[in-house]
Amino acid sequence: MGTTPTEVLAFPNIRAIVRDNGTAEVVVAGNSRVVPAGDSVQDLRNNALALVVGEAQTLQRPVRVQIEDPEGHGELIVHPDNKIESVSYEPRPARRRAEAPETTPETIAPTVIDTVPVAAPEPSAAPAQPTAAAAVKRQPWPPNPVETEPATETPAHSEAQPSAAAEEPQTTATVPEAPLTRRSLKETSFLVSAPVLEPATQGWRGALTRLGFRMDPSAEELSQREDIRTVSQHWPGPRTIAVVNRKGGANKTPTVVMLSAILARYSGAATVAWDNNESQGTLGWRTEKGSHARSVLDLIDSSTELLSPATNAAEIAKFVHHQTADKFDVLRSDENEEGDHEVTAEEVDIAHQVLTRYYRLVVMDSGNTARAANWRRMIDHTNQLVVPVTAIEDRAEAARLTLQTLESRGGHDAELARNAVVIVSESTDAKRSMTGDALKRAKDEAQRIADGFEPFVRAVVRIPYDPAMVNGPIRYEALQPATQRAWLAAAAAVAAGF
Repeated sequence: MGTTPTEVLAFPNIRAIVRDNGTAEVVVAGNSRVVPAGDSVQDLRNNALALVVGEAQTLQRPVRVQIEDPEGHGELIVHPDNKIESVSYEPRPARRRAEAPETTPETIAPTVIDTVPVAAPEPSAAPAQPTAAAAVKRQPWPPNPVETEPATETPAHSEAQPSAAAEEPQTTATVPEAPLTRRSLKETSFLVSAPVLEPATQGWRGALTRLGFRMDPSAEELSQREDIRTVSQHWPGPRTIAVVNRKGGANKTPTVVMLSAILARYSGAATVAWDNNESQGTLGWRTEKGSHARSVLDLIDSSTELLSPATNAAEIAKFVHHQTADKFDVLRSDENEEGDHEVTAEEVDIAHQVLTRYYRLVVMDSGNTARAANWRRMIDHTNQLVVPVTAIEDRAEAARLTLQTLESRGGHDAELARNAVVIVSESTDAKRSMTGDALKRAKDEAQRIADGFEPFVRAVVRIPYDPAMVNGPIRYEALQPATQRAWLAAAAAVAAGF
């Protein structure tokens, strides 16, 4: 490799010792390391070199090794890329074998050993592996001059190297006292970090597992587990989701219910669905009613008490409606018959401050007026935007205009639009009765709309038609399995933006 004696002097010194009694050690900066036992002297050599290669890789620089074994002694240069140079090797006369030639050169000319052994003492070399130890097994100890034909020609530059090596002063004193052993221990752990793969629970794989044949889960089951893991996280600080589309009938309220149900079920985090309609919304109609009739206006009126340090967390139950099956709460919009109050931006601030004290996740339903004060202030508090749309052209166009409006405002609003999740649901019309070609056309339209939004937002998820979503209170368990799976994927897409 063209290494000069001057360069060699700068390398850290290491000693590798193999003894007659079948033991070996590597000494680094005065710290001795026991070499793993082997069945032969060659095994001990390989194990010693594996430790030396590890030190070179740790230091990210070549190291000089003084080697001693029952057959002789010499010097090597070991590089971090597993290349090994033989600088010199002197045999011990007493250790020569009977078949050795009568004369051998005192030193071996420097050679470069890359990935193919020059003269392996043992023919059964292990195959190459992508580890330092395995790479060393293909690198022999310096060629034993007793077993190798004497060199007939020595390169010109080799004449100076043996004498330079012989006259070279010891450099051990110049090696910095780096705590290599302690550093190695610090970077080592006996703990298993890889998660244990649980056996299959679904389909025929799950059936065989229950019969006692442990089966790995399918790709679909692994995907579902990953979505569950995503929605089960607890994030530092509260998170607010806004569900928006300026067109009525775009599936906003069902989307709020399903996202709240899934996030509450899997994460266990306190979750509230808030109807932020400027007048009167329908979230209260599609969810379970509690033992009272209070709404967001009552919560705002009691905000001073609710924000007091002396108030306990259970007091919030006076103002929200708990969903006993799906484990989230609902804050209803104002439902007085006169409908003479519109929620202001300041009232949105107050309600949001109260809710984020008691809940980790706030999922906000919205009205249809993007210019309304409460709508715009909702956006100011939003961490993740969700745009629901059904497979109907005018509702898809309204969703596009909603995103365009936010993008044109720049700053936080534009970032929400770019990071939005669009949820495309097939029609929820109660009178829908489609078969054959009509059903195929509806699915094709849903796919066309989904494809149209994909380049402009972070994620697009499709939801199949489900009669349980059409009328009355919405329950997660009432949905068909395919619909449940699709909503889980939608919730995971939303949570991935937190």
